Amino acid sequence: MDLKDQNFGAWPCHFRFNKYNFAQVSAGSNGLQIHTDAVFLTLLQEDECVGGLEILVPGSDSFVEVDPLPGLLLVNVGDIAQAWSNGLLHNVKHRVRCKDAIPRFSIALFLLAPKDDKVEAPTALVNSDRPRMYQTFFYNDYRKMRFSTGLYAGEILSQLLM
Repeated sequence: MDLKDQNFGAWPCHFRFNKYNFAQVSAGSNGLQIHTDAVFLTLLQEDECVGGLEILVPGSDSFVEVDPLPGLLLVNVGDIAQAWSNGLLHNVKHRVRCKDAIPRFSIALFLLAPKDDKVEAPTALVNSDRPRMYQTFFYNDYRKMRFSTGLYAGEILSQLLM
């Protein structure tokens, strides 16, 4: 398959409005655990008045806060994009921290997985210099593995390496 023939418009999406009801007792704690998104791509509109989204600096244990700038739309690569791109794209570990005892809102659009639910790198992304990295798998099976194991930070991908 040539990449220009890939029809991302046929992939299902999920739209979600999130509200975090932070209380004074939760200040400084995680509002959402460390995780990667079990999707292809996430478009996120953060609450520009509250903040709290933090991303893990690759190769470290340090998180950096994402400044919630007005009008900023974040694009987050998920686990499915990492597998589909044969490792050319990388998922992002992140969390949400409660900064203050005020409600926090975000709006997210998730691009899920191919319509047939089978996830595999297109042949255009696989060659002798870059052999196939991940086994072919089904999106629903991947999500079930995440939930059944409680591994939400991309660890399941390592179990699918060739």
